[in-house]
Amino acid sequence: MKNHLNSPVHFSCGLTMKNKFMLAPLTNTQSFEDGRLSDDEYNWLTMRAKGQFGLVMTCASHVQAIGKGFPGQLGIFSDDHIEGHQKLSKKIKSYGSLAVVQIHHAGMRSPADLIKEAPVCPSSNEKHGARELSLEEINQLKEDFIQAAKRAQKSGYDGVEVHGAHGYILAQFLSASINKRTDIYGGSLENRTRILFEIVNGIRNACGENFLVGVRLSPERFGLELTEIKQVCQQLIDESKIDFLDVSLWDVYKLPEEKEYQHQSLLSHFTELDFKNVRLTVAGNIRNGEDVTNMMDAGVDFVSIGKSGILHHDFPERVINDVTFKATETPVSKEYLQKEGLGENFIQYMSRWSDFVQLDKMK
Repeated sequence: MKNHLNSPVHFSCGLTMKNKFMLAPLTNTQSFEDGRLSDDEYNWLTMRAKGQFGLVMTCASHVQAIGKGFPGQLGIFSDDHIEGHQKLSKKIKSYGSLAVVQIHHAGMRSPADLIKEAPVCPSSNEKHGARELSLEEINQLKEDFIQAAKRAQKSGYDGVEVHGAHGYILAQFLSASINKRTDIYGGSLENRTRILFEIVNGIRNACGENFLVGVRLSPERFGLELTEIKQVCQQLIDESKIDFLDVSLWDVYKLPEEKEYQHQSLLSHFTELDFKNVRLTVAGNIRNGEDVTNMMDAGVDFVSIGKSGILHHDFPERVINDVTFKATETPVSKEYLQKEGLGENFIQYMSRWSDFVQLDKMK
């Protein structure tokens, strides 16, 4: 098993990932408000490369200033961001890891007080105070995703992941309950997915065949339907423009929320797809060596590690050496997280999660 988890993953673009462990794209609120990379975010990510994550992915990095989703978000919407990204990608790659940026736009989930204007959405959304995008703005949004990928390539990254999950702007387009447009970007599933496929095709054309391209999707919540997301996945696979699919399941062991599909696990709804040359990674409560082994046995190509990667910068190394390894129990002290490379802002952010940080101690 040690050799299996430490064996490479080959992508159709020609790149190779040295093992089965990817650092999930994790919100950490550590960079500067103008989107430039901070030392804290640099240290946090490069420490995970040192800990032998085969692929280190940045947090969601916004492609437009209006698409900012949280304070201290790392940006990739301006050439002013390139210097920091170059420094980061170079250090990640120095440890033999693939360096990937997740490109993102929060859409209606952009806090108005953060972006200083009303957020945007495929359709106006009263709950979020969001206004509808014009066709001209949709075309600009597509172009800005593609330009962000070109900026990532210029910065030395191996590839990008297009964030189409978790109710952010591309997931808003996918959702029939959020997207009420009546033009070519709304209505039928073909129309609601149009922008995603135009972005993926545009990135592939702009960045070439040797650039790693992934897409993150989530099959539930935010008005998404499991059967539709499975269709989107299969089309992405069939069109052969991406190298991997990153399916965020919330919990890899859960049943679908939709009762009619609970005859099998949510995970198995995706592992049963015909992946051809596209690789599959999943995220959701993969906490220890046993979970990693279970995912490999289920047919997943590599795992996406979140909280256990926060708790252990060297989680891959530990599991490769001992498949029975279990992540440390939470809550943990601030001092513990500091030693694991988290800056003060990230520790404060993690304190919002139930029982993750001991707020009253520095032991």
